[in-house]
Amino acid sequence: MDQHIPTELPKEASSDPNKEKTADIEATNNWDLKTENYLTQTKIWPVIGRHILAHFDDTSIVVYQAFKPSIAEFAVQNQRLGGPNYSVDRMSWIKTNFLWMMYRCGWAQKANQERVLALRITREGFEDILSKALTIHKQTALGISTKDVEVRLQWDPDHNPRGENLQRRAIQLGLKGKTLLNFTSTYIVNIKDITDFVHQQYHVLTTKGEDSLQCPCERIYIPIHKQTCQQIDLSEEK
Repeated sequence: MDQHIPTELPKEASSDPNKEKTADIEATNNWDLKTENYLTQTKIWPVIGRHILAHFDDTSIVVYQAFKPSIAEFAVQNQRLGGPNYSVDRMSWIKTNFLWMMYRCGWAQKANQERVLALRITREGFEDILSKALTIHKQTALGISTKDVEVRLQWDPDHNPRGENLQRRAIQLGLKGKTLLNFTSTYIVNIKDITDFVHQQYHVLTTKGEDSLQCPCERIYIPIHKQTCQQIDLSEEK
């Protein structure tokens, strides 16, 4: 049965500007992230190959990042990445696959990854990011130095909820330079802190097992341009 990550009830109207600003932030943070039973989704996901599994609609796609609390709090309050503890001079990695993010951050239990954010970005922005990604073989063939690459592409083993490797590969994209600046300033539509949901579902996993686990609804995402599919070595959907 489909569910949605719980959101808070609307707040009463207030003439206090600070309260109104807080209410606006909460309303922005309360966009729905549709979820679905994990085992139900595995029946339609490919078992092998390099695929982009993602939560997306006609205009946007969700990517995940995990941060320490100070960075996450700034991001949610301002609906953008930034603040004194965030640096655009470092490569920033985004993931479209929820369970890969859970593997990487240890279900929000690893140091400096205690808060998990779902960032809804425009599909145009995501397509732009993908268009700049290359496999290491294609990068070498084109004679492009790694220091000149603004989007680092990695196809890592996907993982099940308990962290075990799968045959399927999951995409991870490292952003830097102008692409990272565009991501932080232009591509982001909304930012939602889903840490409570992560903790809730980890408890479900450890007490009830995978049968009861809910994850964001993810399907295979196929880039618009065939050239992009080729340069990232995407597997064909079967």
